[in-house]
Amino acid sequence: MSHTLGIRQAQKQKTRQALMDAALVLLEEQSLSSLGLREVTRAVGVAPTAFYRHFRSTADLGVALVEEALGSLHPMIRTTVTTADTSEERITRAVELIAGHVTAYPAPVRFIARERHGGVQPVREAIRDQLARFAEEVKTELAKDAEAEDWSDDDLLMLSHLYVDQMLITASLFLEALESPPEERERVSRLAARQMRLISIGRRHWLD
Repeated sequence: MSHTLGIRQAQKQKTRQALMDAALVLLEEQSLSSLGLREVTRAVGVAPTAFYRHFRSTADLGVALVEEALGSLHPMIRTTVTTADTSEERITRAVELIAGHVTAYPAPVRFIARERHGGVQPVREAIRDQLARFAEEVKTELAKDAEAEDWSDDDLLMLSHLYVDQMLITASLFLEALESPPEERERVSRLAARQMRLISIGRRHWLD
């Protein structure tokens, strides 16, 4: 009996993932607010009623896509911030991480970039909450730096949000350069590093 339940659960998870993958493909050409559940189920080859075994609505599907797209990044972000010995090394690693992630997973990144200010409120809120988590995690690591001495929690959080926002901007730039020649992607890398470096320079002089 337990073996049968295990097979059913695995099949259910497989169908759920197929619905999410199909939605991402469809969202390459449209926003979530215009996506119909029948489009998604048709792409997977299941009945429309099957959708509701996995998601309450397309908004619920969108929230799941946010969690999948951003949730897995938390360990990578923490590692990037924690293991770097200098600010310059941290910037280099961050730019490399973003470039690699955009290249490997362009559809989820494009979805987040579009829906961050899109028309589906639960998805906007899910993205906002994930980004707030990133900022808190970055703040925790930045607080360990000698440069953070005498900084208030509010100022550290503000700095962390600046870094997180800049990483999103960088991801968008890499998205635009995906089909461009290597020299254009290199230009984006240099620009991203310079922009983060500017934030770091401001950090060093904030308490002056």
